[in-house]
Amino acid sequence: MKKLILFSSFAMFLGQAIMAQDAKPKPSPAAKATETIVSGATITIDYSQPAVKGRTIGTNLEPMPGKVWRTGANDATVFETSKDIMVQGQKLPAGKYGLFSLVNNGEWTIIFNKTFKQWGAFQYKEADDALRVKAKADKAPEFHERMSFEISKSGDITLYWGDHRVVFQVK
Repeated sequence: MKKLILFSSFAMFLGQAIMAQDAKPKPSPAAKATETIVSGATITIDYSQPAVKGRTIGTNLEPMPGKVWRTGANDATVFETSKDIMVQGQKLPAGKYGLFSLVNNGEWTIIFNKTFKQWGAFQYKEADDALRVKAKADKAPEFHERMSFEISKSGDITLYWGDHRVVFQVK
C-alpha cells in the first residue's frame, strides 16, 4: 500500500512539473497563417516565430548570406496547398513542402522542398527541392520583432522579419 501511495504522489508531482513547463512561454512560439485564395486553393503556413532580440539579421541571426534557412525556428516551416498552384508563375503541385529561404546579395530565393518534416535545415537536401523562385524583397514599413507571414486573398504571401519584407505571389 505504501508503494502505491508513493507512486501516486510521484505521478502527481511529475504531472504538475510537466504542466508547469508547458506554461512557460516558448522563445519561438508556433504560429499559423492560412487563407483560401481567389483560385480556391487553401494555403497554410505552419511555422515558429523567432525574435530578433537586438541581433542583426545576416550577421548573428538567420538568414545568413548564402546559407539555406528554415524560414523560421525549430522544425522546418511547412507550406501546404490544397490544390495545384502557380508560384511566381511556376507550377507547384498540391501538397506539403518544407519552406526554406536563401539570401544572396539581398536577393531572396524561396525554396519548396519535398521533405517537410525535418528539424531546421540540418537535413535539407537540394535534390529534394520541388521548386525555387525569386522573391521581391524590400524594407518593411515597420520593424517586426517576431517573424511572421501574411497571406492575402489575392495570393500575395508576405514574410516580415525585422526590417525585411519579402513578397511572392501564388495563383
